[in-house]
Amino acid sequence: MGKGGKGAEAAAAVAGAGEEENMAAWLVAKNTLKIMPFKLPPVGPYDVRVRMKAVGICGSDVHYLREMRIAHFVVKEPMVIGHECAGVIEEVGSGVKHLAVGDRVALEPGISCWRCRHCKGGRYNLCEDMKFFATPPIVHPGDLCFKLPENVSLEEGAMCEPLSVGVHACRRADVGPEKGVLIMGAGPIGLVTLLAARAFGAPRVVIVDVDEHRLSVARSLGADAAVKVSTRAEDVGEEVERIKAAMGGDIDVSLDCAGFSKTMATALEATRGGGKVCLVGMGHNEMTVPLTSAAIREVDVVGIFRYKDTWPLCIEFLRSGKIDVKPLITHRFGFSQKDVEEAFEVSARGRDAIKVMFNL
Repeated sequence: MGKGGKGAEAAAAVAGAGEEENMAAWLVAKNTLKIMPFKLPPVGPYDVRVRMKAVGICGSDVHYLREMRIAHFVVKEPMVIGHECAGVIEEVGSGVKHLAVGDRVALEPGISCWRCRHCKGGRYNLCEDMKFFATPPIVHPGDLCFKLPENVSLEEGAMCEPLSVGVHACRRADVGPEKGVLIMGAGPIGLVTLLAARAFGAPRVVIVDVDEHRLSVARSLGADAAVKVSTRAEDVGEEVERIKAAMGGDIDVSLDCAGFSKTMATALEATRGGGKVCLVGMGHNEMTVPLTSAAIREVDVVGIFRYKDTWPLCIEFLRSGKIDVKPLITHRFGFSQKDVEEAFEVSARGRDAIKVMFNL
């Protein structure tokens, strides 16, 4: 996060690759972030150089800070942290024709190999050789930089990354104008998924969470009903009945944006026969869920991993006003050692913090 940096490859940059130097926020140990130099790579013919202006903190950033890993992704060397970003183009490679110096752009942070089976089959988000950077380097492929319309701010551009998760989930779950949608979890991803479901035409959306403040935010963003639940597994049966009553009809699609055994069990039990349940993002590695009862009702279960081909649609949703992400940005910070540490503390505590944004 900050003004440049490259995730797992970034340590090599500090060691001396490149000529120009920039400053970035590095994850160096558990609960330890330091602003240190980063050596910028040269601009290739199909690259652009972008000065970062807005960077959001993702839940995965906080998890990396606390644990130095997420699932099987383990931080083994210093890593520049942060990947939700937008900025202004400062230099354009000779082969880039659709962008110019001064353009404001949102950046898709994952660079796939374009050679493997997944990439050739159109599912590049599953590429096993994906270079998914923390904050992307200031030098980034031009085809992964998307020009922002005049009425879309840089902060909104940075929000295209979390919004992409919701858009990809709605595509995978076939959300549409005839689908009643249940969303488990009213955290940042649950809320952007709510906004995406609305933009995809879902006629009724019910959202569930344990926190009343998050549920009140969901109501303000357009949820038709918000149901407060407990963390106790023994309450699933009673809560499913309350959720169904709140929907007032069939639950055709459930999107689990929390990723716990209980939330997934609730989604599976609440979804109608022949419906679909989508696990959004990376939940707990192991879950105990009622698969047999879901299977005999032919409830389809799908997952998502990141996103693909979502930035143009996200930008159009923002441009047209179909989606307004501005209410989700609750806290803003500058870029200093103190700001970085405080921003991550605010993001980690949750409560009233939904999206914490750096303005650079």
